[in-house]
Amino acid sequence: MTIHPVDVAVLVAYFVATILVGLWVSKRGSKDMDSYFLGGKSLPWYLLGISDASGMFDISGTMLLVYWLFVYGLKSIWIPFLWPVFNQVFLMMFLSAWLRRSNVLTGAEWIQFRFGRGTGANLAHLSVVLFALVNTIGMLAYAFKGIGKFAEIMVPLHLSTQTEGLFTNENVYALIILSLTSIYAIKGGMVSVVATEVMQFTILTTTAIVVGVIAMAKVSPEMIANSVPRGWANPFFGWHLNLDWTEILPKVNDAIRNDGNEWFGIIFGLMFFKGILASLAGPAPNYDMQRVLATRTPREACLMNGMVNVVLYFPRYFMVTGITILALAFWMPELRAMEKPDFERLLPLVLTRDVPVGVVGLLLAGLLAAFMSNFAATINAAPAYIVNDIYKRFINPNTTPKAEVAMSRVSSLGVLLVGIICGLLTHNIVGVMMWIVGALYGGYVIANVLKWYWWRFNGYGYFWGMLAGILGAMIVPALVPHVAPRIFSPEVAAIVESNQLYAIPVLLVLSLIGCVVGTYASPPEDDEILMHFYRTTRPWGVWGPIREKVMAEDPSFQPNNDCVKDSINVAVGIVWQLCLTSLPIFVVLRSWDWAGGVFALLVVTSVFIKFNWYDKLPRNEVAATVG
Repeated sequence: MTIHPVDVAVLVAYFVATILVGLWVSKRGSKDMDSYFLGGKSLPWYLLGISDASGMFDISGTMLLVYWLFVYGLKSIWIPFLWPVFNQVFLMMFLSAWLRRSNVLTGAEWIQFRFGRGTGANLAHLSVVLFALVNTIGMLAYAFKGIGKFAEIMVPLHLSTQTEGLFTNENVYALIILSLTSIYAIKGGMVSVVATEVMQFTILTTTAIVVGVIAMAKVSPEMIANSVPRGWANPFFGWHLNLDWTEILPKVNDAIRNDGNEWFGIIFGLMFFKGILASLAGPAPNYDMQRVLATRTPREACLMNGMVNVVLYFPRYFMVTGITILALAFWMPELRAMEKPDFERLLPLVLTRDVPVGVVGLLLAGLLAAFMSNFAATINAAPAYIVNDIYKRFINPNTTPKAEVAMSRVSSLGVLLVGIICGLLTHNIVGVMMWIVGALYGGYVIANVLKWYWWRFNGYGYFWGMLAGILGAMIVPALVPHVAPRIFSPEVAAIVESNQLYAIPVLLVLSLIGCVVGTYASPPEDDEILMHFYRTTRPWGVWGPIREKVMAEDPSFQPNNDCVKDSINVAVGIVWQLCLTSLPIFVVLRSWDWAGGVFALLVVTSVFIKFNWYDKLPRNEVAATVG
């Protein structure tokens, strides 16, 4: 591809503007740890919501969504339950308020709030730090792989002659772009990240509209129908996927088999079950948690996550669908000619040919903004765990704010280097993503569900549950290829080996055993710690003994009786979120009957959420001080 000089100018102008804006506001984010990581907890909820959405609009994830929509059609709207996307609904309805009330800086500091400062709490604290760093490094490798594949196709320079090994052309591109993005993310912390992400999201939204409109103008519904198998446009499914690409593009069937998604009913069940647990566990210790903790009040924390749902899904899927139908309409001959097509590259391939000159620069800027948003948010979240939760807590609690910020920048650089090394050793986006959302999060969820809803759960239980889950995530997937052939037939074993979701039941059991044994092998946490947590957070769940003690001490205390209301709101919210996801797909496909039905359902669920959630959010509530 040859990039037009106008497109190059747009791209260069964007990069310069982003770095200058990030550096310009960096002084505000360099005063102390609170300002560096949370922007001084002074940023408006709507800006944080846009920032969070921009961070999720990552280029690797967008490439995957294009791949999934191309291969699985409308059934692909369920696959993001892997992450799970509906955790934003749980956060929006109640969990963000619970978390924000703690008034802490990081997820590991929250562990102290929940379990105190004893040996068990310290072990639990360290297990969260371990998970956060492993998760961040995995996400950096995921981002590294995606941006390398994208840039290699989009930018017509051969920076390396290697076709195999560590320093291939795509890896060199990734190294350069990650280095540029790190300049403002490491320099200014949260304020720089939010300022640049708001600007980036504006570009992303414009880009999405442009791509969708171009696709609708170029591709007719008849062209799409002639390029997809029967059932592609239907979001519903049975026990099997029942999509046969044999007559159109047989190599797609190979991709489905490699993904291990032929038994789609089982896969959906595993995704949904793990997703519910992961959502009940609250946000993982990454940029998503950081945005919640950066809000001004518990009410604004919930509104922030509601904002994410509203602003993210329509523009993102408008773009994804536009790219997908352009690929279906115009790239079939090339895909048939490829010996082994890489469907993860469909996004950049379409942009090389099917978008007018002059628009490409804007699209490149928008998609690079997507990458930069996610990467900057990820790299900004990591060093808090090293500085605040290891160095300050165990080594030097009396360090100065200036030294903390300097050390945070060094920590960011160290985490970045490890993430780059992992990215150099990675072969594809799906592989990294499946390990993170399947194996790693499968081992994470049990301990993090119990911490909210069960009073007897203690620091030792948390530590042993997390340790069993993290080690299981590293060991069990590697054992599956050796064990599955001894248990199942060759056909079944091949499917089980191809998808790490099949290891989730084993990881959940391992983690649950660690949680229960660790909890009952040690005494409960001190009543004062549990009462302070319960009084401050006000969760529902199995808190009977602690609730009675709190109410005996303070008869005016009102326990949380909103479990049923919150559960109903979550159920309606998941349907509402699916409407926001599927509506832009049907609009770009011009499936007006489906679009009309989905829009009507969106209106109904929005009205319900307004009256049963928004109108009932607490007002004038401030977060408590940890102590």
